[in-house]
Amino acid sequence: MKLNTARVFVRDIARSRAFYEHTLGLRLKNDGSARGFCVFDAGTCELVLEAVPVDAPAQALVGRVTGLAFNVANVHLTYQQLKAKGVEFSAAPQLQFWGGTLATLRDPDGNELQIAHRPPA
Repeated sequence: MKLNTARVFVRDIARSRAFYEHTLGLRLKNDGSARGFCVFDAGTCELVLEAVPVDAPAQALVGRVTGLAFNVANVHLTYQQLKAKGVEFSAAPQLQFWGGTLATLRDPDGNELQIAHRPPA
């Protein structure tokens, strides 16, 4: 079995599309913005942004820890580059007990994602 798709729930699909495409630099694969979704190439899987209507019970899924991490070559450099673009971080790069380094950022809806560097196996 292989992970194919990860979903992140957002309030404003246009704002989120711009953030993930232009700020984070992910390649847009399918722009379904008019229907409330966008699909991005996220390396080994696709990242789907899905708009949640304001009055929907699923609003509870917006603005949470996603558990998703993007592997980068240099967490400290990527952190500085994203901060310069105005990205909000809730945690600066920190060395983890398992040897990798993580930093936690927030998208425009408050969803938390991480940038990570794993040491060679």
